[in-house]
Amino acid sequence: MTASSLDLEAILRRDRWIVTAALCVASLSAWLLVVGADGISGATAMGVMGPAPVASAATQAVLGFLMWWAMMVAMMLPGAAPTILLVAAINRRVEPERRPFGSAAWFAAGYLLAWAVFAAFAAGAQGWLTGRGLLSSEHGVAMPALAGGLLVSAGVWQLTPLKQRCLRLCRSPVAHLTTHRHRGSLGGLRMGLEHGVFCLGCCWFLMGLVFVGGATNLLWVIGLAIYVWVEQVLPIGPRTGRGLGLALLVAGLFVLRQVA
Repeated sequence: MTASSLDLEAILRRDRWIVTAALCVASLSAWLLVVGADGISGATAMGVMGPAPVASAATQAVLGFLMWWAMMVAMMLPGAAPTILLVAAINRRVEPERRPFGSAAWFAAGYLLAWAVFAAFAAGAQGWLTGRGLLSSEHGVAMPALAGGLLVSAGVWQLTPLKQRCLRLCRSPVAHLTTHRHRGSLGGLRMGLEHGVFCLGCCWFLMGLVFVGGATNLLWVIGLAIYVWVEQVLPIGPRTGRGLGLALLVAGLFVLRQVA
């Protein structure tokens, strides 16, 4: 065996670093896209870049989907990073003949596929609401009653048993990963999709709050991303989730009372 092949084997054995580096690059790239979209939107709104060119309906739909998917990757991938690293560690033991980071990549692809489906629905909802003058990308929903309804709905969802079950599976996936294991690349894709569904069930209403603050409101998006990471990763996550549910419920009822 040549020296170069030995060097390559030494690099490949450091799969934890490879997976971590790939996750960091993906998350950072997604955040750069989100920040770039916010900057372009703000410059256009202030007249710095002039009016935005009129795009076809198909182009607007694709761009809307890509913006939402980039936002979901930026917000959700950091919280999923510990699980993806866990998948690589499990694969290292169960399938030693395969590169662990390859299996982790298929798992991550399945996870992001679940959020791509959500991004498609969210982009469609955004287009429908915007076309009827009910939504602004910069300022969120134009009707206080709709904003209040979204806040109340998100608050109620935070307190439901199904939300709590999804949160437990999203935070502690070891039992599911070991008892519902699927071998091979497609197996990794399937497990990633399943985990993505659990996290989607946990956070989909929180992601819907993007409509309240505005899809290109960078501070609002960053705040939601930080909260999601705390709920999914830190020990205080479950208690924080119930506390936020009560806070959202109160805030939504207050908004609805103001417009009643």
